[in-house]
Amino acid sequence: MQTTKILLLACMALGAQQVLAADTPAAPAAATNATAASAPAAKLPIAIVNGVALDPMQADLVRMDLMQRKRPASDENVRNALIDNELMSQEALRLGLDKSPEVKAILALQQKDVLAKAVIDDYVKQHPVADERIKAEYEQIKAKTDDMEYQPAHILVADEKLAKQIIAKLDGKKPAKFEDLAKQYSKDDTGKEGGDLGWLSPSNVVPEFAKAMVALKKGEYTKTPVQTQFGWHIIKIQNVRKFDFPAIDKVKGRIANQLLQQDLRKYLAELRATAKIEIPGQK
Repeated sequence: MQTTKILLLACMALGAQQVLAADTPAAPAAATNATAASAPAAKLPIAIVNGVALDPMQADLVRMDLMQRKRPASDENVRNALIDNELMSQEALRLGLDKSPEVKAILALQQKDVLAKAVIDDYVKQHPVADERIKAEYEQIKAKTDDMEYQPAHILVADEKLAKQIIAKLDGKKPAKFEDLAKQYSKDDTGKEGGDLGWLSPSNVVPEFAKAMVALKKGEYTKTPVQTQFGWHIIKIQNVRKFDFPAIDKVKGRIANQLLQQDLRKYLAELRATAKIEIPGQK
């Protein structure tokens, strides 16, 4: 389907070239000869299939598509793909399949999809994200980021009574291992890993969990169950470390992409706001 979309774009470009050629007056012979002498030779068609010349631009687009999908993109493979596609397309026209309502709908949708991608590409070229804006966003994110990271483990159960019983096992004369209790009782998927949640910042967890987590020192666990929207937790801190915020060069591309996505959403919202959109059947 992706190759079909690319070929559609190439065919549109080829059609436009043919129309322009038909509407352009013939140049005087002398001028034509002078231009031919100074301009580079035009690329030859990739192939001519039943009189239809396959534009080299189509080959470039198909090659890119094949490479992106990690498929062989040799000249022969590209040429054969174009020839096969052209033959099947011609056969579809001969059979009148282009008159099918479903095919018409698919072609129309693919054309809109190609045009939508084209307008996005044009917007990106016309509205690059400035370095000053990236730096400002970086500083804002950095200011909101926690200085410390925690490596908690937890045991998550459905009711407070069971949570208290588990804490009693941890507090016993022969304390049970936290990891073993997590594997036995936790309803969370992390139970299989002894309850390990990996490295987290307080801002990345729900407030009740974060408050209990930052109050613990390494090796400590909560002596009373912590309730959140997920259930009742027994939380243990396995390790604590200072969080080193990455340098701007490390995250510049990611921040630029996030800002660009914001700009595109705003652009689309503006288009929707100025459009007349009617939905039949809704008042």
